[in-house]
Amino acid sequence: MTRSDLIARLAERYPQLLAKDAELAVKVILDTLSGSLARGGRIEIRGFGSFSLNYRPPRIGRNPKSGDRVQVPAKHVPHFKAGKELRERVDYPPH
Repeated sequence: MTRSDLIARLAERYPQLLAKDAELAVKVILDTLSGSLARGGRIEIRGFGSFSLNYRPPRIGRNPKSGDRVQVPAKHVPHFKAGKELRERVDYPPH
């Protein structure tokens, strides 16, 4: 599902919500989530999952084209861990 699919589905499911209002709601939620992660925070949505940051230390990598060694700097990368309810819902076929 893409961002525009989500906006369209929200507008379809809630007829009193204009498409531009659904778009604004999705934008505000996603901006708030990414802003929290950018500040080093952790996000937990019960029943869905949690977002956090993982630290990747500096390392020596290789340029795939030339084979030269390249210094890759340390960085933080987003990490998602699915919640129990989400894991159970996508674990198909049902037992």
